[in-house]
Amino acid sequence: MPQSGEAHQPQPSAENSFLDLLVDTLEGLDDPSRGQFLKRFFHTIAQVDLGESQSNEVWQCVLERRSELSGSAGKKVSWTAAMVDVLASQNLLRVPVLIEYDDFKRLQVNAATDSLTGLYNRRLFDEYCEKELNRAKRYGQYLAMVILDLHKLKEVNDRLGHLQGDEVLQLAAATLRKTLRASDFAFRIGGDEFALLLPQTDPEQASTLCRRVRSQYEAEIRARRVGVGVTLDFGVAVHPQDGTQKAELMGVADERLYELKHEGRVSPRVVPMESQPSREAAQAPGTEAPFVQQAPRVAPPQEHRTERRKWERVPMAETKAYALLLDLGPKNAKVIDLSYGGVAMLIEPTEDIPEQFNAVLHVPILPPVRVVLKKAYTLKVEGARPRIGCAFVS
Repeated sequence: MPQSGEAHQPQPSAENSFLDLLVDTLEGLDDPSRGQFLKRFFHTIAQVDLGESQSNEVWQCVLERRSELSGSAGKKVSWTAAMVDVLASQNLLRVPVLIEYDDFKRLQVNAATDSLTGLYNRRLFDEYCEKELNRAKRYGQYLAMVILDLHKLKEVNDRLGHLQGDEVLQLAAATLRKTLRASDFAFRIGGDEFALLLPQTDPEQASTLCRRVRSQYEAEIRARRVGVGVTLDFGVAVHPQDGTQKAELMGVADERLYELKHEGRVSPRVVPMESQPSREAAQAPGTEAPFVQQAPRVAPPQEHRTERRKWERVPMAETKAYALLLDLGPKNAKVIDLSYGGVAMLIEPTEDIPEQFNAVLHVPILPPVRVVLKKAYTLKVEGARPRIGCAFVS
């Protein structure tokens, strides 16, 4: 990253010098003349055929996008970058003539990531959120959304300067990358705000992960002797019990984030796991009940287990795994995830599911396995097949 105060500035390329001249020239033309020229121009640089009116509209988007990118970057962004970004976002860029392929891919990455931290940006958060919510609804799965912010970042900026503040932000991003699972997504959505999307993650798992992230981050801060008690505050919301839409989940997560802040820097208010749904197999008698965050307005489902996860889950939703339920017809059920202790499945609606029943698991690579299953919970999602979690009896 260039350091502030560097005297050298790269010279503009010939292509961008040409585009600077083109912009000045187009400003003096009327709409029909500008549209005729831009129609030929866009065909030449990207092999797309636009009408004159649409060409003018796309060009206006380029002008606005360059201004927006330059403002957020704190320096002038090239016309080429703005043009590629607009054409790509509108699915109009097929053959980029004005830019090399490697430069084009780099521009695509820059458009999707935060330049300071390297995390995905707010635009990608909005896109991924809708995508993951749709997936969770389709398969009857959990999706945890986490909002985090840096406590005392302003104090770092005021006392130690913005360069130190930037390093504190970068350290938070690095901690997230090291701590999250491969299936999780991290985003920087504001100045000191981050967001996480955690597919197939229940409230207990999400809260545990956030505490681990915060503990790791505080250890890194202490090791660097920053001198300010910087930490990460967090709020967790989980689909479907906290909401089924992005706005609902963000509202609950924000509420819990500020609840944590206003409780005097202590751990989040917690409730027994009995009031939250979970997907794991049965807990051995006498073990400690876990705790998770919960907003007081959430009405907890009743038919769910109270146990802590013991084994790592293997997602199976994208495979052809299924279970033949011998005592229910028999009928098939789609296997969603599998662990050493149990299995979760999607089934067709049925009147009663026995507390214990026989099944044969068909999982890719492995031979069919006959098992006895004990029902641990049932999760009903509107518009989707019921999901049941079962523990292995034998």
